[in-house]
Parts: sequence; structure tokens; C-alpha cells
Amino acid sequence: MIMSKIKQRIIGKGRGSIFTPTDFLDIGSRASVDQALSRLAGQGVIRRLTRGLYDYPKKSQRFGLLSPSADDIAKAIARKDNQILQPSPAMAANQLGLSTQVPSKPTYLTDGPTRTKTIGRQVIQFRNACSKTLVGAGQKTGAVFQALRYVGKDRIDDHVIDKLAQTLNNRDRALLSKQSKHVPAWMHPIVQQIVTQA
Repeated sequence: MIMSKIKQRIIGKGRGSIFTPTDFLDIGSRASVDQALSRLAGQGVIRRLTRGLYDYPKKSQRFGLLSPSADDIAKAIARKDNQILQPSPAMAANQLGLSTQVPSKPTYLTDGPTRTKTIGRQVIQFRNACSKTLVGAGQKTGAVFQALRYVGKDRIDDHVIDKLAQTLNNRDRALLSKQSKHVPAWMHPIVQQIVTQA
């Protein structure tokens, strides 16, 4: 019963989703959830990535089972450990199109401990950061603040402001303005320009 409910939910989330036993504690006890996931992995329905982390892998006719993205893995780990997650400045700048450099090791800022996780061939770094650096975590606004840190106070021009403004909708803009009181003072006038760039 528990296993079929878990399987249903996993299939409902679609291929490429990543999950941990804690995502299913509303269905059954930890022991029964662990057992069900272990059986589903044994049947080849899901794949065990590492202890306590599974995915419902995407398939490609050419390459077989595909690896999940570092971003999806990091989000699942943060959810499992009940931690806040924010892309590092270099990653945020790349995600928002301000830099073409892809960091060799995906790095995330978190309120949890500094550590490195290796999942398959992916090495993901988590760095402990202060609450000021984590403003907007999990939202588009958090990535904007990180990207501004990456570009640096003296290198922000109209091109950067335009590019960031284009990535935000009205709700994001309102949130950016509200959250900006918690970020360094040099960002305030820049945030105002981004917000009024509608």
C-alpha cells in the first residue's frame, strides 16, 4: 500500500525528479518509507544516487539513464537537511546570463555546514554563509543579489541593470525592492534602477 502510494507520487512528479525519504513521511513511517524506496530501487523504478537520495531518472535513447543536474541535487540535499540554499555569486551570474563562465564545481551558499558532496561524477560544494548573504534564497531575487556581488560595485553598468531587469517579473521586482533593505548599502541605488526598469 505504502509502496504503491510512493510510486504513484514519484511517477506524478515526472522523470528527472529527485527526492529523499523525508518527502514521503506523510505516507508512512521512516522505516516503511526507507523499505519502499529500497524495493523500488531494486526493481529499477528509481535510482539510488547516494544514501538517502534517489531520483526517477530521465532516459535518453542514445545515452540511457541521464544524470540529474547539480542544481536539482543541491536543492534536494538542502530540503532533506532543512537548509536554505543560494547559488554562489559566480553561479548566479552564469544563470542570469551575466557571465559565460561555468564554475567547475557548482557551489552553493547555505545556513548549514561547509561541506562537499560527491554524487556520481558531480562534486557539489556547500559553503556556510551569514544571513545577509542568504537574502532572497530560493527565489530569483537571491540570484540577482549574488550576481551583483559577482560583477562588483564598480563594474555595474546599464547593460548589467538591463539584463537583470529583464529576468524579473513585477512580483520579483516588488520582492527585490523589499528585500534590498537587508543587503549592503552599495546595492540600494542599483536595485532601485533595476526595479524602475520595467
